[in-house]
Amino acid sequence: MKKLISFAALAMFAFGAAAADATCDAQAVEKKLAGAAKTSFLKKCNADHPAAAAVAGNPACDAKAAEKKLAGAAKISFVKKCTVDGGPDMAAAAPAGDAAAACSAKSAEKKLAGAAKTSFEKKCVADAAAK
Repeated sequence: MKKLISFAALAMFAFGAAAADATCDAQAVEKKLAGAAKTSFLKKCNADHPAAAAVAGNPACDAKAAEKKLAGAAKISFVKKCTVDGGPDMAAAAPAGDAAAACSAKSAEKKLAGAAKTSFEKKCVADAAAK
């Protein structure tokens, strides 16, 4: 009996996350949003519904993951990071100066200081240059 109840609770949670995602997309369609307005709306809506954001992803990031033939946890991780970074083309579009500024902002966001901050920013800029 306990297994049945826990399974039902898990199913309701999973359905709730999918429903929240569908709600954000449905609202965007209902408002006839497109392009940057739609992206901005979905980003805010998914932030308001964190479970939906984990499920939703970004179509461009999903396509990039499919191109790289990722699956399972690797795909989920890639899509989540890609979505947070703003899409697969954002890193390529940013000039090197912006990479240093972005890395500095990320280190400040993580509240890094001293050698940890220096090391993080150095690696971050190198990774941005490699892309």
